[in-house]
Amino acid sequence: MNANGKELPVPPALRRERMLAEIKEREFVRVTELSRRFGVSEMTVRGDLDSLAAKGQVHRVRGGAIPRQIGRQEQPFEDSISSFAAEKVAIGQAAAALLQDGETVLIDVGTTAAATARAIAARTELNDVVVFTNGLKTALELEPASPRITVVVLGGTLRPLQHSLVDPLATLILDQLSVKTAFLGCNGVDPIGGVTNINLPEAEVKKRMLAVANRRIVLADGSKLGRVEVARLCDIDDVELVITGHSADPSVVEALRDRGCDVRVVG
Repeated sequence: MNANGKELPVPPALRRERMLAEIKEREFVRVTELSRRFGVSEMTVRGDLDSLAAKGQVHRVRGGAIPRQIGRQEQPFEDSISSFAAEKVAIGQAAAALLQDGETVLIDVGTTAAATARAIAARTELNDVVVFTNGLKTALELEPASPRITVVVLGGTLRPLQHSLVDPLATLILDQLSVKTAFLGCNGVDPIGGVTNINLPEAEVKKRMLAVANRRIVLADGSKLGRVEVARLCDIDDVELVITGHSADPSVVEALRDRGCDVRVVG
């Protein structure tokens, strides 16, 4: 290593091996960081990362790479209920407060989505709202508010782990819609990596939801901020608001805001 803290030139194979070790250790490393550390151009770094990705050792994401084995095991819906429970309640209440009479809404799956549905149902003054969802738990939370709130469950193949409906068929109705607001959960929100998810089938439905909504709002407890998962949903620039909890890393919140993203910390 030289006086500037950069690695001395090494053979490409060894450089890639060291890059891989760093990516595994840190879970997400940016191209710019690797360029500075190894004293090579960003173009060279991208080539190295593409080579590692071709071998199945990393996943390329916007701005950098994550290790292929980053995938945290997806937790069943019931196992996730107690995690950051207070934050999810606060996030759901903040999201529900944004709705007005006569609005059309998309809500996806997961415990935060269910908390949001519960908070919407609790707004007894809210009328003539139509909610489209691919989450069975989400729909059941809204059922007590019928007929003030009309619930339309998207078709599809059942995923028992999250009680969700996915392709084939899940996106057929979505392709015919244009709604005002989409409330989406996720597994990662990062200034560079964007909004990401663990599960690929659900990610495809989430992408379609984002595409047909005029206002896109991401619901993520603090543990999700700063994480990058395998399935990329969109850039941070593509969402109007991120609602998160007080456990969120303040530096990540600030970095998101620096990129022009509106972040609301609740709970």
